[in-house]
Amino acid sequence: MARKTSSLTAIIIAVAFVVGIAACGGGGSTNPSPTAKGYIVLSWNNLGMHCLNPTFQTLAILPPYNTLWAQVIRKGEAPEVVTSGITVEYSFAENTYSAASTPQKTDFWTYVKQLFGADLAPDMGLAGKTLSGQMDLVGDHFEAVGIPLTEFRDADATAGGDYKTWTRYPYQLATVIVKSAVTGEELTRATVVAPVSSEINCSNCHGDTGDATTSYPITPSGTENVDLNILRIHDFLSATTLEASQPVLCASCHASNALGTAGVPGVNSLSNAVHGHHKDLADITPDTDGCYNCHPGPVTKCLRDVMTTKGEVAGCVTCHGTMATVAVNANPWLNEPRCDSATCHGARYAQDKALYRESKGHHGIYCAACHDSPHAIAPSREANDALKFTAFQGHNGPIDTCSLCHTSESGGIVHEEDD
Repeated sequence: MARKTSSLTAIIIAVAFVVGIAACGGGGSTNPSPTAKGYIVLSWNNLGMHCLNPTFQTLAILPPYNTLWAQVIRKGEAPEVVTSGITVEYSFAENTYSAASTPQKTDFWTYVKQLFGADLAPDMGLAGKTLSGQMDLVGDHFEAVGIPLTEFRDADATAGGDYKTWTRYPYQLATVIVKSAVTGEELTRATVVAPVSSEINCSNCHGDTGDATTSYPITPSGTENVDLNILRIHDFLSATTLEASQPVLCASCHASNALGTAGVPGVNSLSNAVHGHHKDLADITPDTDGCYNCHPGPVTKCLRDVMTTKGEVAGCVTCHGTMATVAVNANPWLNEPRCDSATCHGARYAQDKALYRESKGHHGIYCAACHDSPHAIAPSREANDALKFTAFQGHNGPIDTCSLCHTSESGGIVHEEDD
């Protein structure tokens, strides 16, 4: 979550473009061609992976809060971005609820009032969106911010047990449909990955017998309640009383740009505090596997972009640096690696904004619309990320087919510095 639309907001980037393929799937489809009526919708998620806590009864780091962006283009000799006379809808055919039915996929709504001060109906997100609805026009694009999505499809939720034992499906698929605002006629559609994972993997160290738990004179939870063990360590080290204040929103004291919270003056930001506390641990390797001790994760493997799969970068630390580097980032979430840095692509891929996820290039099209989200730069390792590209141009990889938008080749793909 990153740019704010309320006291708790955030945005992200995830990406996709479209479908002649079923909205959640793989298999054939009777959906119309993405360009049959002369419109194209380029749609993406604003982060490479949205995270949420697996349970909220003890503490909360991040709520369910996924986000989709879209730009609609009318094909022509000089293609144009369309923002009027249309509506843009989104839905999840295989993931239609999070808590409004049973079995519930998360206990977030049980504790949302205590954590965020919001009195929400089940399946209503913190920014007012549900799992289907209309995207909002924001300048030159459309957004659906704060979708309360989990990584469990409806079919996973009927498999018995509860969300702690279900199979994760972190690369969820949304359908984005553009319609005429006058007639309601469908103009184009897209299948879009909305990545989400609750695989925040603190259990490696903070389980009842983990090194972090047993290194301090605290009483382990006795039930493998990792979050409770963390609160007890925090109380011991910082003389707080968090265990008696459950559920605890970490960002209420530790500032979080992701949530838009200011925290308590003099207290480190959440990112700085967590990375700073763990930066010297010898058993956490300074590589992607080390990052997966906390970030999603050994199952999710959220870093999946072409640079990693082709071996051009070593992983997380190549772009973000070690934990010691992240621990001193004065503005985490808003000060992130740039594509146009001297050590990466340089001016050839110049960003017009500080963040890649907010940058635009070719004729006002967002970089992520053609290249995909951070951590998922095309071609991604994940088959679901490829659906949009294959539907539009018959092959995976970033959009490089000029005729997708242009009626002639005269407007070929040019980056900002060449315009």
